[in-house]
Amino acid sequence: MTLPGFNRLRAGPDADLSHLPIALDLRAVNLAEGVRAALAVAVLFAINEWTGIPAIAEAALGAMLTCFCDPGGPVRRRVRPMTTMAIVGSLFTAGFSLLRQGPLLEVALIASLVILCTSFVRVWGQAALQTGNVLTVVIVLALDRPAPLPTAMLLGGMFLAGSLWALLLTLVIWVLHPYRPSRRATAEVFRRLATLTADLSEQVAREAVPDWAAHARAHRRYVRDGIEAARAAVLEAIRGRGQASPGANALLIQVEAADQLFGALIALSDVLETAGRQACETARPMLSAMRLLLAAISDAILDEHKTEDADRHAVFLRLIDQVSRAEADPALAGIVEAIIQRTRIAALLSTPEGLAPAQSEGGAGSASWLVPLRANLTWSSVGLRHATRAAVVALPALLITLSSGETYAHWLTLTLVLTLQPFFALTWQRALERIVGTLLGGIVAAAIAAFVHTPLATAAALFPLTVFAFSVRWVGFGLFMAAMTPIVVLLSEIGQPGASEFAIAAWRAAYTALGGIMAVLGGMLLWPSWEPNRLRQELKRALEAHAAFADLALAARMGESTPGLDAARRAAGLTTNNLEASLSRALQEPGHQSRADLHVAMVADAALRRMAGRLSVLQYEPSTPPDLPRLQAWRRWLDAGFLALETGAALPGPPPPAQPDGSLARIARQMDLIAGAQHPEDAAPQPTPSRQAAPSA
Repeated sequence: MTLPGFNRLRAGPDADLSHLPIALDLRAVNLAEGVRAALAVAVLFAINEWTGIPAIAEAALGAMLTCFCDPGGPVRRRVRPMTTMAIVGSLFTAGFSLLRQGPLLEVALIASLVILCTSFVRVWGQAALQTGNVLTVVIVLALDRPAPLPTAMLLGGMFLAGSLWALLLTLVIWVLHPYRPSRRATAEVFRRLATLTADLSEQVAREAVPDWAAHARAHRRYVRDGIEAARAAVLEAIRGRGQASPGANALLIQVEAADQLFGALIALSDVLETAGRQACETARPMLSAMRLLLAAISDAILDEHKTEDADRHAVFLRLIDQVSRAEADPALAGIVEAIIQRTRIAALLSTPEGLAPAQSEGGAGSASWLVPLRANLTWSSVGLRHATRAAVVALPALLITLSSGETYAHWLTLTLVLTLQPFFALTWQRALERIVGTLLGGIVAAAIAAFVHTPLATAAALFPLTVFAFSVRWVGFGLFMAAMTPIVVLLSEIGQPGASEFAIAAWRAAYTALGGIMAVLGGMLLWPSWEPNRLRQELKRALEAHAAFADLALAARMGESTPGLDAARRAAGLTTNNLEASLSRALQEPGHQSRADLHVAMVADAALRRMAGRLSVLQYEPSTPPDLPRLQAWRRWLDAGFLALETGAALPGPPPPAQPDGSLARIARQMDLIAGAQHPEDAAPQPTPSRQAAPSA
């Protein structure tokens, strides 16, 4: 059986942490959002052309910037950032246009302090980050237009009118499907699970030695990130629509089932790594059916009711039956049974105990807005240091651009402030994407200029350009910058009639390149958040999370009640993802890495992934009566061993007796691997087989 478009599922993520994470996600294209945003701007431009009133162009700017602040999803989630943009943006437009008439140094100081605030709001999440960035744009653009009080009030009022028009269009007149983002995120989880399963099938089919470490590094982080994004999107939909919403509750059940299925697949990969040839041969047809089943579930979530349920369920049941044949192998029976149970829930929504929709209560949204503020009002906060850095670099940039009198000099300040990121590796990545995207966009703008010569033709060209830019704004930052540059150039030409589009594109490219270079230098010189210290912190958190997971996994094996086991497994996966993100940033930093820290982190990353797999296997081992004294001894040894790894001390003597190839013995070998990396002088001269299997840098 072949599903349309399944080949794309076989392209897994890049497992090399040293590569810049620059990629295009074409599944994020949203044409409806692009048309809606373009319509919000185009209507006002048409009125501007018809009436000949220049101030209406300010309304078009307000509409465009307000659309930038739309995070998508349920209306409740979108109202706050878009309303904030409308109100605060209009006040900034009027206030900074009026303020610009004052002394240059005072104006730049006040603007820098406000930019500190707009940069700091990122501590409240992605939507706040977007709004803060766009408000920074409003500040810089308003400073370019000094105006007396009546004109400043008119500009602010027109900005507010344009923002309100965008709000009316996006939240009332043309409301996109409120569940579409959460449905798409949930479908993406199963697509990623299908990708993991496809790669797992390839690993067991390889004639060469499988690269299990690369498989775990790429796909486990990939799936965990998708699960967390889907969980956040679904909970947001439930908060917006209420607990009684059957659509959101069904998605929540599927996300939770996917999370537990993920744990079973981790256990399966760990078993297959050491299983005999017979178990791998048994698993191959099961994995082939499994990847088709997961892809079919992903398509079904996206399609909703486009296919008859009876036909779809028949396909699900046939594939589930093929998966169940692997239960005949004793080494796989327990794990396959768990996989079938969780897959049946996801495919047919037959809800067992423990997966009730009531889990949706609480979550991240219930925290007070004061909590992030209090947590980040300390110099150890990355968010506060970043906001201070942004304000400091903005001050000289503003003094240069405001005193130069150049029409397009504000692009220097905008590029500098918006390129600067909390971590140097991210600043370098963003600068590269912004510069390359702007250069490509400048070429497109120059090509358009050869055919567009009148204000009416320019306004007509803006519509498809805006549709494209807003449709791809989540696909990739570099592509978005390439799409936005022609729009900015044409808007600048409308604001400055007679200006050469070629000259505008050249100035924008030059100022963008200079601003990107200055942002990289600012990130290196002003309170840089280098990764070695953070890497050690993330490693400590990962060890703590795995210690908690190990304790609960052993408690469950001993027959104790462990309601927090799934949460502990999730926390272990999240902390390992954070460790890998920190490690990736460290590998991209120029010359500030500690080779010892990098080596320990890379060994620990691989070892913890394998350890999590063995801890997952413990849940699915045959339910023979447990040897309680032996398990209790292991529980104490693991607790002391993790504490030793966290503090850098030696492991607490030899582990208790265990089967040589059992889960506990393999966990002990992974702990010994980490300890050997921490204390290379104490390591045995000849590495053990498990140590040889660790990935190299």
